[in-house]
Amino acid sequence: MTLAGRVALVTGAAGGIGRASARALSARGAAVLAVDLKDPSETVALIRGDGGAAEGLATDCATEAGAAAMVAQAVASFGRLDILHANAGISGPLNPDLTTGAAEFAEILRVNLIGPWLAIRAARPHLGAGAAIVCTASVAGLAAGAGGLPYSASKAGVINLVQTTAAALSGTGIRVNAVAPGLIETPMTAPLYTDARARGREGRIGQLNPLRRGGEAEEVAEAVAFLASDAASYVNGQVIVVDGGLSASLPFAPRPAGGG
Repeated sequence: MTLAGRVALVTGAAGGIGRASARALSARGAAVLAVDLKDPSETVALIRGDGGAAEGLATDCATEAGAAAMVAQAVASFGRLDILHANAGISGPLNPDLTTGAAEFAEILRVNLIGPWLAIRAARPHLGAGAAIVCTASVAGLAAGAGGLPYSASKAGVINLVQTTAAALSGTGIRVNAVAPGLIETPMTAPLYTDARARGREGRIGQLNPLRRGGEAEEVAEAVAFLASDAASYVNGQVIVVDGGLSASLPFAPRPAGGG
């Protein structure tokens, strides 16, 4: 899974899955442009500290200007672009009902769905045969019950964006795939983890999946690195689910030990 000589652009790279993916791609030899609305300098410092090549850019990648700027910097800094990991996203309200306002719903779609599309569109002229695009979707985009309504709808859109973009790029040799994380400990899910620990219920995190635990950002990053590499050379238009088995089964309440 070597990525030596390749250049990767990772959005949402200031922390969480984006940071873990940037480091995983760098560890396999890729030069990385870390992009985030927040300052991604800590991620850049970590990669450089590990001996990798990295630059950072703070911009809103879910705007046309931001998308153009990050692609231009990747090419200016490293001379080419081979891997795009469109990871940046926001969670929005967790309520499953219909009370979310139109403006808030639209903002979630802008960041989570339009953002990846803008990144792909801006990167396309610089991507050649063998290039890889990886988007971050979510199990919330596969079925209800894993996120708020607008977030879930946006991630379902990401899954379809990956499928339709893979078809649109037929014959180019550019692969387009997605990862769909389950419950992963990141800055986005920090309130859930903090609350569970404060209540002494950390052991209940992820209890509905067969592995009975939450996931780590690094576990998702390994799937991203696979999809970005030639090891996944015949994987295209697919969604790799990284959720401990949650989406593979229907939740049920196990019987207490000793019967009852």
